Amino acid sequence: MKRRSFLNVAGLLAVALAAGTPTYAQKASIPARVGVIPVIGTAPLFVAQNEGWLKDGGLELSVTTFESGPNMIQALASGTIDIYVAGVAPLAVARSKGIDVRVVAATATAENVFVASPKLAQYFTPGTSHAAAFKAYRAAEGKPARLATQPAGSVPNTTLQYWLWEQAKADKADVEIVPMGIDATQQAVLAGAVEGATIREPAVTIVTGRNPGIKLVALGDEMFPGQPGTVVAVSGAFLEKNPAAVQALVTGLVKSADLLAKTPDKAVPPIEAALGKGIVDSATIRQALASPATKFLIDPRAIVEPARAMQAYQVKLGSLDKELPFEGLFDTRFFEQASKTN
Repeated sequence: MKRRSFLNVAGLLAVALAAGTPTYAQKASIPARVGVIPVIGTAPLFVAQNEGWLKDGGLELSVTTFESGPNMIQALASGTIDIYVAGVAPLAVARSKGIDVRVVAATATAENVFVASPKLAQYFTPGTSHAAAFKAYRAAEGKPARLATQPAGSVPNTTLQYWLWEQAKADKADVEIVPMGIDATQQAVLAGAVEGATIREPAVTIVTGRNPGIKLVALGDEMFPGQPGTVVAVSGAFLEKNPAAVQALVTGLVKSADLLAKTPDKAVPPIEAALGKGIVDSATIRQALASPATKFLIDPRAIVEPARAMQAYQVKLGSLDKELPFEGLFDTRFFEQASKTN
């Protein structure tokens, strides 16, 4: 009887294993709902997913695309997403409203650049200051240049205003800022519905490729020194419940940055699949990866002070009532551990 019982148990165990029933030797799958902005700065996430580094850490991602960081905050607040991959600017505001979110990694910096349509670009000539170019456009056209960017409170919007008023010293009568979504901005530039815009890759490569008259006027660090870009932030509830999964996520991002630096061609297929949607081809993705507007960086410590400076400027603009504390917003221990491992 004992032998028969043993054989029955062994048989049941074999069936369970064949059916894929988890055992103590297997790592349980952890579903993670991710919100992303469709820009090249999110590439490290998709590379890590494609290489299997996230799955090896137990993470199973489901990805939703958003038009801007402020829009994604609503999803974070409602518990619709667990992981936020977008600009850093809205996150301190989110924490001030009781949303527990922690930045565990960056992915890119200096992403937002300024491009001018052919109509405006002709005024940006060698030796002409940016302020003078805008003034010349208004004098010739009888109206201010319309510049597209994302909503107030976003990194693109703040970056554009800092560049206009603090760097270029443009006259506010010479420009009109028009907030709109990412896709709408790209289309507006191509259609000539606006005279300029802050955009990110792959949009920079797309618009300048389709219309060579569109001119790249200012790069990211010129617009806002140390411009903080895309970050990876995790809800407090997800982080507390799944610290090992968050570590796997950050470690995967560190590996991805290395792959993007050394073998960028290998990263093209997963980026095209995630961002292209049959519209952006491999050649465009490859060119966007080599663009001066693309700078991958995973270390969250590098953007703390620039993010603090950006928040201070948002207060000056009036998009924030007051500076908000950064304590607890950045959780750097996962990057530090990943750096040791790699």
